[in-house]
Amino acid sequence: MTRQIVSVVGGKDAASTGTYASINPARTSEIVAQVGLADAGTFADACRTAKDAQREWAKVPAPVRGRVIASIGRLVEANAESLARLVTREIGKPYAEALGEVREIVDTCDFFLGEGRRLYGQTVPSEMPDKNLFTFRNPVGVAAVITAGNFPVAVPSWYLVPALLCGNAVVWKPAEYAAASAHALYQIFVAAGLPDGVLDIVFADGAQTFEGLERALTEGTVQKIGFTGSSEVGSKIGELAGRHLQAPCLELGGKNPMVIMPDAELDLAVEGALFSGFGTAGQRCTSLGTVIVHESVHREFTERFARAVQQAEIGDPEQDVLAGPLLDQKFADRYEDYLTWIQPHHQVISGPVGRITADSPRRDFTGAGGLYYHPVVVDGVKASDRLFLEETFGPIVGVTTFASLDEAIELANLPGYGLSSSIYTTDPKHAFRFREGISAGMVSVNNSTSGAEAHLPFGGNGKSGNGSRQSGMWVLDQFTRWQSMNWDHSGRLQKAQMDVADISPDMGFRI
Repeated sequence: MTRQIVSVVGGKDAASTGTYASINPARTSEIVAQVGLADAGTFADACRTAKDAQREWAKVPAPVRGRVIASIGRLVEANAESLARLVTREIGKPYAEALGEVREIVDTCDFFLGEGRRLYGQTVPSEMPDKNLFTFRNPVGVAAVITAGNFPVAVPSWYLVPALLCGNAVVWKPAEYAAASAHALYQIFVAAGLPDGVLDIVFADGAQTFEGLERALTEGTVQKIGFTGSSEVGSKIGELAGRHLQAPCLELGGKNPMVIMPDAELDLAVEGALFSGFGTAGQRCTSLGTVIVHESVHREFTERFARAVQQAEIGDPEQDVLAGPLLDQKFADRYEDYLTWIQPHHQVISGPVGRITADSPRRDFTGAGGLYYHPVVVDGVKASDRLFLEETFGPIVGVTTFASLDEAIELANLPGYGLSSSIYTTDPKHAFRFREGISAGMVSVNNSTSGAEAHLPFGGNGKSGNGSRQSGMWVLDQFTRWQSMNWDHSGRLQKAQMDVADISPDMGFRI
């Protein structure tokens, strides 16, 4: 059944100026949803509506807002399987992964339920008598949240849940190719008791979204931008926000390294590399980019890794597979361009390259009707190669070698991204030296580059982001502003730094 989806502003369906067909990438003849696309004016209107609604929402006590977040979590939990199956159908993510993504929303809600009672400020001692100092967290106002579709429900929850909990209103622009999943999540949020206008959902293409965001910033109806997507688009949003003296929350791409030390447990490292590189068909911001393997174990590791990749199940995401199809035709087109980066000095050790078809099957799987591609491992990658330096969103992993840990760290940092990283070692000294030297915001030891928990900070540096963090208590700094207050009850004007209390040379106290 094809869903009909439009934007919702202030609790009412908004007009559309165009349409988009969200396609099942596992069966491209199947339309999952017909999506009505809004224009820049609708986005700007949503921000005005949200600004009005936010004033009343902010007056709701934070513990009560927390109970709404708890209701969202329970509704997601009750509808977990159907929501996960919709995610699988719309973007081709294997069902087990889609169900894990839905559970991430529940974890996020469970954590932030408690934060409704822990939006702590501080009581600070004054340098003057009869004076008290306080700090408070205030909501920022309206947050414009723009998200990608590779995690169509989990990643948005990282923004929506804390933003709403803190007393903000949100205008959410999901990816068009994951519109049905996003709309289903929106309906759950509204059903939990959110007032009209506190959360609006707007479907629009990139150009209209950018124009609408620019209008809203000029009008002063947006006080925070959250963006998950490519580094290229993130830099443009960062520039736009900077012109309006705002600091956005940017979660961007990655070229995530995995270092394999000589003392690594190789079977475990192979398992981690397989999941990191090819889970979700390599379409995570935290997907493995390059394996940096010590020269002494290079041959043994690559032989095991190549064998594991060749044996991995790629196919129908409704089944028990490592990966399904690519998310959308535009990502398939882009991935085919990445394959042209393979050079004569490279060695493909994983088998066939390109789309899975009847002429190029994966054992008995022909990929008929879907955007399925062979997973690719390229050995012999050099530090000057595009395949080493640039993000490749899809099922392709490079392999290079190193002689010392210092060299491995230098190679890991060279591309200039800084999202996720991993090291396989049994020596704690290697693990801590790697942690100290790596520029990534997240480090795994003997684990994959992918995988986040709801109470740990998530985010990157360099080309991967502007240092902002999502998840856990750290994200509260994205959706609140610190306010200080001083209360003088001395009955006279006390001037800071001028009338400060002092201690005399004979230790006698004086004012």
